[in-house]
Amino acid sequence: MKLKMTWLRLFLILGLLALPLGTVYAQSPDGDVVRFGQNYTLESGDQLNASIAVIGGNVMIEEEASVTGDVALIGGNLNIDGDVDGDIILVGGNITISGNIDGDIVIIGGQALLTKTAFVDGDIATIGGNVEKEEGAEITGTVTNNAPPVFDNPNVPDVPNTPNVPNPPFVPDVNVSFNPFWEIASAFGQALVVAAIGMLLMLFLQPQLERAGNAMTSQPLMAGGFGLLAIIVVPIAIVIMAITILLIPVALIVAFLIPLAWLFGMVALGQEVGERFTKAINQTWAPVLSTGFGTFILVLLTGLIDLIPCFGWVVSFIVTLVAFGGVAMTWFGTRNATSPTAELPPTA
Repeated sequence: MKLKMTWLRLFLILGLLALPLGTVYAQSPDGDVVRFGQNYTLESGDQLNASIAVIGGNVMIEEEASVTGDVALIGGNLNIDGDVDGDIILVGGNITISGNIDGDIVIIGGQALLTKTAFVDGDIATIGGNVEKEEGAEITGTVTNNAPPVFDNPNVPDVPNTPNVPNPPFVPDVNVSFNPFWEIASAFGQALVVAAIGMLLMLFLQPQLERAGNAMTSQPLMAGGFGLLAIIVVPIAIVIMAITILLIPVALIVAFLIPLAWLFGMVALGQEVGERFTKAINQTWAPVLSTGFGTFILVLLTGLIDLIPCFGWVVSFIVTLVAFGGVAMTWFGTRNATSPTAELPPTA
């Protein structure tokens, strides 16, 4: 398998984590295994023809057990004593391999240990981690530490010497670089930070968050309109207040409220995402846990989609408009939004 295709699989497996599948806590013979906050063990002698995706748990593949599919683990430990025929992606955890791996391994912010019985038929790439290999372990591919995979350039035939030509006009030096691994890690880190803040806000501002979230989901078009109006009007108002000099303190306060409004709106929207997710899988989670999970998924997916060239920013921009609008409509959740379908008082 080619390592340059492995990071694309990461998007597919992370997308699997966001779907409200019925296999979240159960597994059919050929169904994908998804776990949230739980451990998963494939016992000795068992065979799994599906992918494994786990958040906040540990995965154990015992000796003489085999997996035909990809394995994705976020925030946990992965122990492989059996066989895996597929790619492995580990984010924020440790992996110990004593069996056979037929595929590539990508590790972001974690450590890998290959014991003397390990055999990896593929490449290993690490970002912010390292690979420790005991004597006797085998890797058929290459090990790349803290760098994206390097693609081989095709051989080109020799070209004849070119004649002397006048110096061309000055061309500015433009350095354009894009590292998908660092971008993905940055999106993951941002999602974790916002989710942690969202859980804290839920402890103290649950009614306000629910009020703002209800306004966004019940009136998304109006919330988007309010958000667009706020993005246009607020910067102009800040400039006008700054020009008057006397209102500079007010302008500073308003400028400080802009990132707070985005954060409050994303958490409120994430609270709705988490609540609907738990209902979809017929589970009852604590509001703090569902809010943290929903905010993490919302921020992570919008961040990953934002990496798509040309049009990826559209989704992030729309979500930002709705978040700003919901906060503006409810004044940070301190009042209910006026519904356009509210009944008018009876006329005389």
